[in-house]
Amino acid sequence: MSIESIRNVIAGDMGKVDNVIQQKLHSQVILIRQVSEYIIHSGGKRLRPALVILAAGLFNYQGTHHHNLAAVVEFIHTATLLHDDVVDESQLRRNQATANALFGNAASVLVGDFLYSRAFQMMVEIRNMRVMEVLADATNTIAEGEVLQLLNCRDPDVKEENYLQVIRFKTAKLFEAAGRLGAILGGSTPDEEEALAAYGIHLGTAFQLVDDLLDYSGDDHETGKNLGDDLAEGKPTLPLIFAMRAGTPDQVNTVRHAIETGGTDGFEPVLRIIQQTGALDYARQCAQKEAGIAISAISSFRDSIYKQCLLELAEFAVSRNY
Repeated sequence: MSIESIRNVIAGDMGKVDNVIQQKLHSQVILIRQVSEYIIHSGGKRLRPALVILAAGLFNYQGTHHHNLAAVVEFIHTATLLHDDVVDESQLRRNQATANALFGNAASVLVGDFLYSRAFQMMVEIRNMRVMEVLADATNTIAEGEVLQLLNCRDPDVKEENYLQVIRFKTAKLFEAAGRLGAILGGSTPDEEEALAAYGIHLGTAFQLVDDLLDYSGDDHETGKNLGDDLAEGKPTLPLIFAMRAGTPDQVNTVRHAIETGGTDGFEPVLRIIQQTGALDYARQCAQKEAGIAISAISSFRDSIYKQCLLELAEFAVSRNY
């Protein structure tokens, strides 16, 4: 089963999610509509809302709240992208100019705030305190992850465990929330909810690990961003952390200097060091391990098309090249 096959399974539900997104993006303020529609419709993978749908389907949920919550998750994710691109001064995302490059930093930040607040309006409509608890906790943790990443920038002494903590907070937390939300709507037991939460955490971690290694091995046109962006921003991701752990003193000094100074001048020497030390293989192995844990977390659930999709989604997270 490919990612296209997974999308076909949930195409009807995702179409309804898109309808909710379109309705809830409405604002009397034209600039809000322009910016939010631009980034929402700029070609994202929609994995987080898909996870809400698949998790609800795993429990044979028959209502409509999963469409609203999938849209909520996508709004929260989109808000973080808007804010991220401003902080990182990014100019390209998904092969398109970023919203901040087109509309300016102020508009991007404020529209991100609009999406956050609209997401909370929508979650209140569900009238489920557990749902609100999960999403409030997730958004707070994501914000902590953003700050942790900021503190790590230009710091070559960041350890692997600190790097992974940023991923758990900044990326994996929303995947965890998506899994929990589907389970909660489906009337899961506490143990079943925790299983879907564990699946989400490890899926999200695997996904981000692959994103970070693609910054040194991907194709610009497929990844939708410039190779070396992470290094240019001084982000000590796993390929760099491992290269400094496995490299010679001269190699370590080269990588340290590149992280501390940022920019693109040091990319080619660092890329050679990453290749020579096997850093990309190590990062890929770590991603595969995380995906394996995600798969194990849902192994006890009965077989269904939704379970098969979740299993294949974990495989896609580590096998993709975009």
